Amino acid sequence: MIDYLANPTRYNKIAKLILPWLLVFTLLFLISGLYFGLIASPDDYVQGSAVRIMYVHVPSAWMSLFAYLSLAICSIFFIIWRHPLADILARSISPVGCVFALLTLITGSIWGKPMWGTWWVWDARLTSMLVLFFFFLGHIALSNAFNRSERGSRPAALLAIIGSINLPIVKFSVDWWN
Repeated sequence: MIDYLANPTRYNKIAKLILPWLLVFTLLFLISGLYFGLIASPDDYVQGSAVRIMYVHVPSAWMSLFAYLSLAICSIFFIIWRHPLADILARSISPVGCVFALLTLITGSIWGKPMWGTWWVWDARLTSMLVLFFFFLGHIALSNAFNRSERGSRPAALLAIIGSINLPIVKFSVDWWN
């Protein structure tokens, strides 16, 4: 099945059939999730209504980590097998992951202001998530830095692979540097 989908023509044909349905399901789940997370959920006895931001913040953080892991895997496939679909996927994943990392940083700051009294503290998790955001930006910039897009693919893939070292740092930073 993977060999079948590795052909860009076949992949695009299947994607065109599935995409409208996925868009409808995504919008339905997004609207219902935002309603139940931000409106219908009760206040926390310690954090009050500020806890509701966690229903956006935590999934955004996990999604940015998953996006970077996917970006690194696609980059490994591109470096080893030079498959153009891996490069296309990596270039598609990078902006999405960048948005989720930025959303994580913004919602974390919104939550941090009433909880900590400040918008930003230089703790390990916040700083490592900021570094992850910069890796996403670096991948986007490096892959688009050349006149011919193929010339930026290899350096961007190498940056993505090197940046994957940051993933366990983001995950375990609170445990390591508490």
